[in-house]
Amino acid sequence: MSERAALVAYARDSIKRGSKSFALASRLFDRTTRERVWLLYAWCRKCDDLADGQDHGGAMALVDDPAVRLVAMRDLTARAIQGEVTGDPAFDALGVVARECGLTQGMADAVIEGFALDANGWHPRSEGDLYRYCYHVAGAVGVMMAVVMGVAPDDDETLDRACDLGIAFQLANIARDIAEDGSAGRCYLPDDWLALLDIGPGEHLRPHNRKKLALMARWLADEAGQYEASARVGASRLPFRARWAVLAAAGIYGDIARKVRAGGEHAWDARVFTSRGEKLRWVKSAFMDARRNQPVPVNREGLWTRPRA
Repeated sequence: MSERAALVAYARDSIKRGSKSFALASRLFDRTTRERVWLLYAWCRKCDDLADGQDHGGAMALVDDPAVRLVAMRDLTARAIQGEVTGDPAFDALGVVARECGLTQGMADAVIEGFALDANGWHPRSEGDLYRYCYHVAGAVGVMMAVVMGVAPDDDETLDRACDLGIAFQLANIARDIAEDGSAGRCYLPDDWLALLDIGPGEHLRPHNRKKLALMARWLADEAGQYEASARVGASRLPFRARWAVLAAAGIYGDIARKVRAGGEHAWDARVFTSRGEKLRWVKSAFMDARRNQPVPVNREGLWTRPRA
């Protein structure tokens, strides 16, 4: 087995273990794009696990050396992009896909900055802060994924739409994981939202605040829906199979936000997920949407826009 084939096999296992939703959507790509998506995912997953003390997205563990882990993450990433063999398959996977698709150090740095924010105990004061965080931890990944799918690195309009999908995914994550994040000492609800609803610091998970929490989750879900709609416009510019995969992922993951919204005060009684049957329905629906390729026109005016390099 060649070195690349071994890394692809490692990456395929990583996405299967780390995200059933993304694993299913990735099967819709052509073989070359699928392998490259897996390779990039493996790096993202490893960085996330390093930062949170997880194993492929499992339960978080207390990390007592976040700064050390961040330094290692930056060093291994830089070495991989420079073409060195790091000895860590996740970072070597990044090196392969970076060489094949032209991913840059700046693109990777934008993602790593999200882990740096968490390592420093960052918390959003404003809604703008929230979107900046969503950009670094997910929108910047969307940009890299779009380049892997063939979008030119200077096609800012399409890359903005790809970033929008990442932001939509992260807003859904935040809404779903409010209770889980709280148990880990994290809160991604902006201070100005908490103040608006008269919720004191560290009080958002108190039972008497459940209705207010449900209201903020609805705000997050509604915002996720707007960014998802914008991303669907960008998907129309992708090749058919890439468009199909992106639309399937948008629907599958978008359901998380929609279910949290519908769950109201009970949204955190059990972890929200999409069933296999629901995923398959989105795959079929996305196929038809990808064939028609007539997304509802959505103007990006008013949406948060990623910083330009």
